[in-house]
Amino acid sequence: MIKIVLGILVVLTAVFCYFFVTDFMKNKNNLSKTGWLPLLGTGFITNFLDTLGIGSFAPTTALFKLGKMVEDKLIPGTLNVGDTVPVVLEALLFITAIDVEPITLIGMLFAATLGAVIGAGVVSKLPVKTIRLGMGGALLVVGFFMLAGKMGWMPSGGEAIGLTGGKLIIGIAVNFILGALMTIGVGLYAPCMALVYALGLSPRVAFPIMMGSCAFLMPAAGMKFVKEEAQDRKASMALTIGGAVGVFIAYYIVKSLPLSLLTWLVIIVIAYTAITMLRSAFAEN
Repeated sequence: MIKIVLGILVVLTAVFCYFFVTDFMKNKNNLSKTGWLPLLGTGFITNFLDTLGIGSFAPTTALFKLGKMVEDKLIPGTLNVGDTVPVVLEALLFITAIDVEPITLIGMLFAATLGAVIGAGVVSKLPVKTIRLGMGGALLVVGFFMLAGKMGWMPSGGEAIGLTGGKLIIGIAVNFILGALMTIGVGLYAPCMALVYALGLSPRVAFPIMMGSCAFLMPAAGMKFVKEEAQDRKASMALTIGGAVGVFIAYYIVKSLPLSLLTWLVIIVIAYTAITMLRSAFAEN
């Protein structure tokens, strides 16, 4: 069953790569003036961080704007196109290396994809500030309980690799919501980490679930931006190449971390994301 899921992902990505590379080659003589080195470096750094669970969109946007590398109006499309292949690589690596009960993995991946497709219309009508406040507060609560478990203040999370019964239903339902939230700019990684922990799963299980969820969403989104010419082709290609290298290096770091250290990494990522969300919410008028 897992092999079928991976096969579908590979096919989707191959179709995306065909459109992406064909478009790039047609326009290779009309690329932006930004140098390859800073763009490749950006792809490497941000996708290295992405593989650790921190996410790549916000750091990439910050570096693009700091270095004046990509026009503001092209940044969303460039992020979706350029980070597609690195995120798919993350999913393939982690799904293959980390054991997850198939029903749990496939159910949560399907739910996130479905959420992005049909749930975004509902979520997009909600005030983004309210969503960020709620998500930020919820992440802080989960992060506190994770910290309390590590410090011995209360029992820590579980080490299960799958869900059953009511917990499985909750996991699928919440990941559906997270998939919808992702379409309006609320990252899926940290909330998915928090969800996995809250349901008693091993922190390791978060990586194939969250990366697989995003991987199934991004090829379709990337193709749309390529078709609409709403991306910086040079920057997208640099993110793809530099990002792929960053993913492979970071993957071996995450894979080799003891579970205790990995839990600390998850706590840090959740706290960082919660604070970022709350700051964004309070900064809005």
